[in-house]
Amino acid sequence: MVSKGWLQGVALVMIFGFAVMGFLAMMTYTDSMPQPKQVIDKQGAVVFTGAEITAGQQIFVQRGLQEFGSIVGHGGYLGPDYTADYLRRSSTFVLDALTASGIQDPHGALVTMMRTNRYEPATGSLIFTDLQISAFEAVKKHYADFFGTPTTQNGLIPKMITDPAEIHELTAFFAWTSWGAAAERPGHNYSYTNNWPAEKLVDNGPTADIIVWSGLSLVSLMVALGALFALYGRWSKRMGWQHGEETPPLSFRQPGDVAVTPAQSATAWFFFVVALMFLAQAFLGAAVEHYRVDLTSFFGIDLAQLLPINLARTWHVQLSLLWTAASFLAAGIFLAPYISGHEPKRQHWLAYILLGALALVVAGSLAGEALSIFGVSAAKDSPFWGMQWEYIDLPKFWQGLLTVGLFLWIAIIYRGIRARLKSEHRFNLPWLFFYSGLAIPAFYAVGMLAGSEVTLSVAEFWRFWVVHLWVEDFLELFTTVMVAYIFVMLGVVHRRIAMQIILLDVILYSAGGILGTMHHLYFSGTPVEHMALGAFFSALEVIPLTFLTVEAWSFLQLGARQQSRSAAPFPHRWSVMFLVAVGFWNFLGAGVFGFLINLPIVSYYEIGTALTANHAHASMMGVYGMMGVGLSLFALRYLIPANRWPDRLAKISFWSLNVGLAWMTFATLLPLGVLQLWHSVNDGYFEARSMNFITGTGNTVLEWLRMPGDLVFIFGGVVPFVWIAWLGVRYRIKGTTQDVPMEALFVETQLVGSTVARGTDAITDVSSGPGYGTGYGSRAGERDGDTRPDGGM
Repeated sequence: MVSKGWLQGVALVMIFGFAVMGFLAMMTYTDSMPQPKQVIDKQGAVVFTGAEITAGQQIFVQRGLQEFGSIVGHGGYLGPDYTADYLRRSSTFVLDALTASGIQDPHGALVTMMRTNRYEPATGSLIFTDLQISAFEAVKKHYADFFGTPTTQNGLIPKMITDPAEIHELTAFFAWTSWGAAAERPGHNYSYTNNWPAEKLVDNGPTADIIVWSGLSLVSLMVALGALFALYGRWSKRMGWQHGEETPPLSFRQPGDVAVTPAQSATAWFFFVVALMFLAQAFLGAAVEHYRVDLTSFFGIDLAQLLPINLARTWHVQLSLLWTAASFLAAGIFLAPYISGHEPKRQHWLAYILLGALALVVAGSLAGEALSIFGVSAAKDSPFWGMQWEYIDLPKFWQGLLTVGLFLWIAIIYRGIRARLKSEHRFNLPWLFFYSGLAIPAFYAVGMLAGSEVTLSVAEFWRFWVVHLWVEDFLELFTTVMVAYIFVMLGVVHRRIAMQIILLDVILYSAGGILGTMHHLYFSGTPVEHMALGAFFSALEVIPLTFLTVEAWSFLQLGARQQSRSAAPFPHRWSVMFLVAVGFWNFLGAGVFGFLINLPIVSYYEIGTALTANHAHASMMGVYGMMGVGLSLFALRYLIPANRWPDRLAKISFWSLNVGLAWMTFATLLPLGVLQLWHSVNDGYFEARSMNFITGTGNTVLEWLRMPGDLVFIFGGVVPFVWIAWLGVRYRIKGTTQDVPMEALFVETQLVGSTVARGTDAITDVSSGPGYGTGYGSRAGERDGDTRPDGGM
């Protein structure tokens, strides 16, 4: 095991992070934007009720409107942000009425009216003025026309919502969030949403907190970067991938010589399903993109009749999560026998059951989302068919079934490595593999707390546990563990070095990543503490990504260095290249593009713009997508007979996916986002999110420029990957053994009777073979029960 210092560091970061998160969770429930029991006029007559606000929120969520436009900045990027939209329309209505009445200072009167907080906590009543009520009725008519339009001119299905009661409830939901965006929080001179969105009509502008915490987060980043390089200079010879230089010459075991078990063979079907979902997701992404250049026609076809943009985007986003997660699950099942050296009987049956459950969840959830968006009556409020918040759109039943499936997966993993775990220290590598896997279902399950009926601020808090904490922290941790373990199995990284890298990853990612989750909640109606802590700690998320760039060259050379000293070729060139791409996109997509939008003052103007989409594409596909393909190719390399391995196709897929993604970001998303940010600062957020701006001529040209990159991505990148996965099914090597050599993907090459010194280890070879060490995979001193301290940190 590693020294106690590492474990104490991990414990300290985790305890601090989740203790503060617990405090923020409590404040989310007690101090967020209040939802009134009723909105009344001055005489006490009810305009709309809290129940109608909740009903409107459920319509918004279940009809997929968050996949078209957004609310408090979160959602799709084509339609309007309804908080900003209602605020502008209602304020304009009131201002016009005040001007027409001849009042001397109509703007001042408007500001006073909209910013005065008339919410009474004792009764739960919110009082609207007469003009606010008239504005509500006027805006309600606007939404009735917008959602009741008989054509697909907005990219939505015709006559999407025509029921007057539903229009009333939907408008009540928008009106409530708009009220929270302007009415001042008690005891402060800014609104519940920290004065978001920028709206001159009601004097909404950046607060002092937004500016101050933006500056402090920059300072925290510079201090942390300095500390990183100081520590790296001191400890660089004791940690990091460059320790691969200390490994002795190896001979990689070649595909065909590596035995596979029945469960490993079964994963070929997983990877084929993964590839098909990837292909479907890519085509849906192309359809979503086309809506931004031509709303009413898809090359002459009225696509929105069958595939409206909110459904296409829902499926596109869902599949992006499902296929990458499925690739990680399959890779875990594939690696388990090599970790334990043995596979329990009938393990492959469980793998096939898991695959069937995954297929059922995918089919059921996609069908439910379609029924929900098309407004089928059976889908309304149904746990089977009613879709949920963006990113966790799965109807509740399927979301629960997916959670059960994830727990089944970790049970399969535990069953596969149980014997090995019994012989290992609780903080050794096999246990870290299990812990990181267990975190996947545990943290995904938190998303069940964010139901469509839950108050907006609370729902935002829990769903971003999944979107940020699950994806960007614990899924990242599991992938790091798998990559480190793969390199241990290949012999290019010492086991203790792998453990140090994993624990360093936990410390660095969790230090910024846990509390950094709050950068999604700057403007969601939560207290200012969420913004302060979110801004300060999310800046630290750049640190581990910077560390990746420092280590990139060493990482890249891990396989090549050994190959140069090996009699056998390195069989995983393209898998490692995909992992290198993960490092590149992690720094660019998650680090640079993420930091570009994280500062509160930038986020204040850009949230919900193409810059958000730019970050999402570069980080999701660049990191988890590349990782999913790389892990798939790693396993398929052993499942496809060597004489049928299409190395050229793997090469084409790698370069096409990376070139296509780079084209997507630099030719379209980044310039579009910068233009939209400039427009938002100069002209206003409402104007920058309007359909007129988004579909303007200049933007349309940029959108069309994306097509060559998309074609390269799909037909040069995804299609070859599908074909490789099909070869894995068609010609897969059948698993005929339950026992495989433990961590057995290399043979250590060394002279008979020689001694290899490594750090504090001294390994004496006692092999009898000519020029090769004993046993496969692990080296003397790295076997079970190795409890030596590393003398590290």
